[in-house]
Amino acid sequence: MDELEFWELVDASRTAADGDPEEQADLLVERLIRLDPESVLDFARHFESRYNRAYTWDLWGAAWVLLDGASDDAFDFFRCWLIGQGRETFEGAVHDPDALAELLEEFDEEIDGDGEELGYAADEAYEQLTGTVAPDLGIEPAPSEPEGTPVDFENEGALAARYPRLWGRFKE
Repeated sequence: MDELEFWELVDASRTAADGDPEEQADLLVERLIRLDPESVLDFARHFESRYNRAYTWDLWGAAWVLLDGASDDAFDFFRCWLIGQGRETFEGAVHDPDALAELLEEFDEEIDGDGEELGYAADEAYEQLTGTVAPDLGIEPAPSEPEGTPVDFENEGALAARYPRLWGRFKE
């Protein structure tokens, strides 16, 4: 599975789920079990590498603004959700987290921002296909700390200055 096929699966499942991350995860599992186990592992590698790439202070700060706070777990689930939003949104947010203000048509913190189940879709599909747990993916693990300059999550003035578009759209 190449990168284009990965994003096509993500986009198709998001569209079919009408943006609901839990439904998207279920649909993604349904689509993945139609593939062979190696393709499912390829999908998992693509997902995991993007998940690790999104482990930055800048994105964590953006998640903090959008979610009105984001613990370690909440940021993990946010990164899964962000991948589930598709290539354009993901790449735009990784490049400039404040651009999420324009990249997101709407954001409902009750359902958006939490894609925990998306993070398990490939594992679940692999297990359904093979009856075994997915092996190690053989990719570089995430760094122990987020990349970039730490964000003072408790300083609203600093958050507003660092994310002016997100702050203006979702906080004011």
